[in-house]
Amino acid sequence: MDYWFTDSLPYLLNRAGVALGETFSRRIARYDVTLPMYRVLAILRQTGPKSLGELSSLVSVEMSTLSRMIGTMAKAGQVTRIRPPENGRVVSIEITAKGAALADELMQIAMQFERGILGDMDAAAAEELKTLLRQISQRIDRL
Repeated sequence: MDYWFTDSLPYLLNRAGVALGETFSRRIARYDVTLPMYRVLAILRQTGPKSLGELSSLVSVEMSTLSRMIGTMAKAGQVTRIRPPENGRVVSIEITAKGAALADELMQIAMQFERGILGDMDAAAAEELKTLLRQISQRIDRL
């Protein structure tokens, strides 16, 4: 058989992803923020307000889990829930000034973390890797 499980793409991607997530989570633990919370803060900081549905998709967290997490983050003063006047059924999540400051600090850590992972890989190779990973994600979405 030509298939070797520990050399398969799904295995290697999962192994790298899990290791990255666990290591980065340890780096940011002292901020009392989980990895999904960091992702919410970073996305809101970079793109502005999002609905729960949009955030759920972007941070890869189930809607019910995300809703509870947003409640925790709101109590910590990192985000607010806003109901736009034109549509009271929709809830928009916005980052607060406190959340933005935290996101800025955590994103600096994330940039250093990424530089450490990429090591001496040149910029073109790093961009090619990211392009390939985006393409893989798009293909998975179509399965």
